[in-house]
Amino acid sequence: MLTQVADGVLVHQSELLRNNSVVVRGRSGVMLVDPGIRGAEMACLASDVRELGRPVVAGFATHPDWDHVLWHADFGDAPRYGTARCAEAMRDFRSQPDWEARAAEALPPEMAGEVPLDLFGLITGLPDGTARLPWDGPEVSVIEHPAHATGHAALLIPETGVLVAGDMLSDIFMPFPDLDTAEPLEDYLVGLRVLEEIADDVEVLVPGHGSVCSGGQVRARIDLDRAYVHALRDGRVPDDPRIGPSATYGQDWLPSVYEFQVQRLASARDPAGS
Repeated sequence: MLTQVADGVLVHQSELLRNNSVVVRGRSGVMLVDPGIRGAEMACLASDVRELGRPVVAGFATHPDWDHVLWHADFGDAPRYGTARCAEAMRDFRSQPDWEARAAEALPPEMAGEVPLDLFGLITGLPDGTARLPWDGPEVSVIEHPAHATGHAALLIPETGVLVAGDMLSDIFMPFPDLDTAEPLEDYLVGLRVLEEIADDVEVLVPGHGSVCSGGQVRARIDLDRAYVHALRDGRVPDDPRIGPSATYGQDWLPSVYEFQVQRLASARDPAGS
């Protein structure tokens, strides 16, 4: 089911990971941002879009994680954009002879066979420095930044003040820094600063996972994410409700992700294990 969050902007939330698929109305059709994640959910989204009376004319992947580069045949063959780095990461992945098996292995076990992969990761990279999405609709600013993943980008629709944040500023997921980079925590802090610079322009925040919120809550979410990253950097246990006993989501697996982050960061600081 589509829920309108601003004029011309609607959201469909998946069941398992609470992914937010975003629909933006344009003059001749709609743009889909990060549509997912089960095949049945995407088919439902396609049906809801048809009821709007407009075709899908563009897509956008905020970053190259598996659950953000999905597509369904019912969406049609509209161009699917991403940053140049996002598209390059997907080209490299799909060039491996066993990419389909590796993509399937990345899925949660309960989703085996439920996610169509034939159109997985077919992203058209925007030229470096692209500031506006090339499509027949309201102005959409592309805000690329380091943080969660290679080529990650948020989208800002100035006309309505909607920020589609990708995998940042979630109320159910703590930060997931890209642990494969040289400076994952500093990169994440840079990404938060980039989003903080536009916070005053945001009326509605749509995270990749979790609850949509008003612009007045954006800075609170930035502060919460920053405090978590600072705790990882300083070797402290974060006081974060998303992994605490009162967490409303992911109590059975998010604390393990936190422990994994701590171990990876410790290994990076001291490769010899001393």
